[in-house]
Amino acid sequence: MTETMDLKAKLGLDVFKPGGEGHIKIRPGKEKDSRLQKMGLICPAGLYSVSEQGETSLTIDGCLECGTCRLVCGTDVLEWAYPEGGVGVQFRFG
Repeated sequence: MTETMDLKAKLGLDVFKPGGEGHIKIRPGKEKDSRLQKMGLICPAGLYSVSEQGETSLTIDGCLECGTCRLVCGTDVLEWAYPEGGVGVQFRFG
């Protein structure tokens, strides 16, 4: 019988190697943008959180580099680039 794993358990096997500056940044003055607030609900890694004041913050540790935020928010809200080689997510579940 094969044991199954839920999504959180699978993501827990991944490794995130930080390096240098973050590859995603919220542009100054865009912290209350409605597109960022949506990211609190749809980011698969759960990296965005919205404060009681309506400001969105971002923690990049654990980023899956899927590009969802790039598509939803666009370049006018986020500065987004792939991490430099050797850093970022390393998927461990095959």
